[in-house]
Amino acid sequence: MNGVKAMGDTLDADLLVVGGGLAGLLTALGAVQRGLRVTVVERDTRERLGGLARWAFGGMALVGTPLQARAKIPDHPERALADWLRWGGLNPADPADRWPLAWARHYVERSRPDVHDWLRGLGLRFLPAVSWVERGLNGEGNSLPRYHVLWGTSRLLTLRVIAALEQAASGPRADRLTLLCGTRVTALDWTDGAVSGAHAVDEARGTVLRLRAPQVVLATGGLNGTLDGVRAHWPAGQPCPAELLNGAHPFADGALHRAAMQAGGRIAAPGAMWNYAAGIPHPQPHFEGHGLSLVPPKSALWLDASGRRIGPAPLVTGFDTHDLCRQVAAQAQPWTWQLLNRRIARRELAISGAEHNPRIRERQWLPFLAETLLGSDRLLDQLLRESPQVLAHERLDGLAAQMNALSGGPHVDPAVLQATVDAFDAHFVPGQGLRLANDDQLRRIQHARQWGPDRLRTCAPAPLQRRGDGPFVAIQLRLITRKSLGGLVTDLHSRVLDAQDRPLPGLYAVGEAAGFGGGNASGRRSLEGTFLPGCILTAQAAARHVGGGTTSA
Repeated sequence: MNGVKAMGDTLDADLLVVGGGLAGLLTALGAVQRGLRVTVVERDTRERLGGLARWAFGGMALVGTPLQARAKIPDHPERALADWLRWGGLNPADPADRWPLAWARHYVERSRPDVHDWLRGLGLRFLPAVSWVERGLNGEGNSLPRYHVLWGTSRLLTLRVIAALEQAASGPRADRLTLLCGTRVTALDWTDGAVSGAHAVDEARGTVLRLRAPQVVLATGGLNGTLDGVRAHWPAGQPCPAELLNGAHPFADGALHRAAMQAGGRIAAPGAMWNYAAGIPHPQPHFEGHGLSLVPPKSALWLDASGRRIGPAPLVTGFDTHDLCRQVAAQAQPWTWQLLNRRIARRELAISGAEHNPRIRERQWLPFLAETLLGSDRLLDQLLRESPQVLAHERLDGLAAQMNALSGGPHVDPAVLQATVDAFDAHFVPGQGLRLANDDQLRRIQHARQWGPDRLRTCAPAPLQRRGDGPFVAIQLRLITRKSLGGLVTDLHSRVLDAQDRPLPGLYAVGEAAGFGGGNASGRRSLEGTFLPGCILTAQAAARHVGGGTTSA
């Protein structure tokens, strides 16, 4: 890959890609393979190419795959689309949903050949079990398991894409790609109503660079990379917690969304966002306010700041993330607690992302299998060492004291915490098991355990105070931001559209910048695992269309 030859110069290309995340790199790869000369501008360092995909877990919602067929899951696009529209609330009768609906249909129809099969062509594989997430509280979510996990996480996908891009722009074709890292695009340029490039600045040197190209792809991530942006777009009438953690990236600040709007583009659903309810501060933060998103154990009790179970319906992960966030955001304090014990943590505690899943990331099959079947103390012990928000004690009154010390006040009455646990444990009647239990969390756990892959990661129900299962563990959680579900409205070529659905000449948007297609392909909530495939599909669409079918040698 070429670098900047002379700062302050004007650089010419057939295509300018703004953003070196996964969607931007994939767009550049497709364009370079077609023979176009491409300039990629990335604000971060060369080592962080790939953006958040480099640290993501690699879960993907896919339809009609061989793994599903092997597990006798009768999935097909029309069934998946029905789930998608019901869950996301997209309305075929609403003109505003025209392009989100078109992208939703494109996704479910093309995720098998254009995502699954394409990834297999890169030499990537999936874990052999398909998980069942976002089932809905009343079965209105995923009607079937669809969640596939990349073996090697999306970090491996990112590295494979970078390697393919380097290969495509090597040898005599090296002049087809110029990569500018540490460079921020500050404005789009327009000539006679068509995009003609951009102005950028090298942030280390402060040098201005003119980037000329008749086509520009915005791959800049979402609108909500800063917490100020999140609060500005927070849905009206819904409570927003006083404290939030950032699981996005501060460079995804929406600046070029606004530049596109000034040229006539439009943004759909800026208040639609995909957050998570169970965040803790990152022990080694990459930026200010950086958080980690836990996969909260289903068997843990989710408590409010006083130590009482949140209700009336208990909070249980895996069914409706959007609802979890809504309930957590409505709490009187900006934190909640998960109460569990070591037995639960060994099998169910997890953190979303590549960093804290080394067995999957490094493709260590035998250790991964052993931890899946037998459980592991590794993550809990790491969190107890590194994260002040993770507490452990052999007694509930001692744990309550630790919780109050962390939160800075007598929020948790030890007697209240004891009564909460006693009430849950009372469902387990000696000699009768759960036959007479009337608890929605226990029902959901039993439902989850009916599906084999989820049974492996979900404990059999048992009292929290059962002898030998301690110590008790409490984790202080905050809502953590993640994805913008809204973005620039695009057609099926990833072209940015104006208010009359006309393409802005030469301007494209891909990935999260396009709301993963059409401006808001997921609607108000995602079936989960739709984001990485959305990056792939929107990038493929842009790469096919740029250049109008022409190439330059």
